[in-house]
Amino acid sequence: MPQPSALLLRIRKNVSLILTIAMLSISSVASKEFSMPAAKPAATYAAHDQHSDEKVTVAVDLYDTPEKANIFSAHYAEAGMLPIFVVVTNDGDQPVVMTGMKAELVTMDRSKLAPATVDDIYRRLSHPSPRNNYPLPFPTGKIKGGVNKQTLGEIKRSQFEARAVEPHSTQAGFIFFDVADLSGTLSGARFYLTGVRDSNGNELMYFEVPLGKLNSSAKPD
Repeated sequence: MPQPSALLLRIRKNVSLILTIAMLSISSVASKEFSMPAAKPAATYAAHDQHSDEKVTVAVDLYDTPEKANIFSAHYAEAGMLPIFVVVTNDGDQPVVMTGMKAELVTMDRSKLAPATVDDIYRRLSHPSPRNNYPLPFPTGKIKGGVNKQTLGEIKRSQFEARAVEPHSTQAGFIFFDVADLSGTLSGARFYLTGVRDSNGNELMYFEVPLGKLNSSAKPD
């Protein structure tokens, strides 16, 4: 029986190597775990509101580019969900209470968006709607439903859940907004945060963060 030639053996070896690399890549993507981005002091972000008297600063960062969205395993943009990284820095000597905080996104045309709940995000990812007027900065492709346990865990772990911000420290996490039905860009939109209180229960002045300085979909005003 004729033996395989050296060229054929080399081809088989190369094909085997390629298949092995492909399987490792697929396995790596499938096992990708969400990791919260390291938060810097809020005042260092382009979009922030600093209350010098109260010694508290709130910043936001949109995760609407392929590079930033790569930290997630789920494709939130394809489902019309906008992840916003919210950072709160307390430069004071007393804790700041966050349990009663309320976030809101207000667009140029006065549309007011409340944060999506974990259930909202789950339902949208499970049954995504292709009707999306929001001009995402990258192609979304064909939308498919279905949410696995890993994605559900990611949704829960990514949420801003700090109950307080201790003195001279920073807390951060994601707040998701459903932007599927928005007509137009986020240019001129503003992020509001209310319900933040000092250690005596007094509510701080509301925080207002314009998104105009951010890149991607939020173009300069």
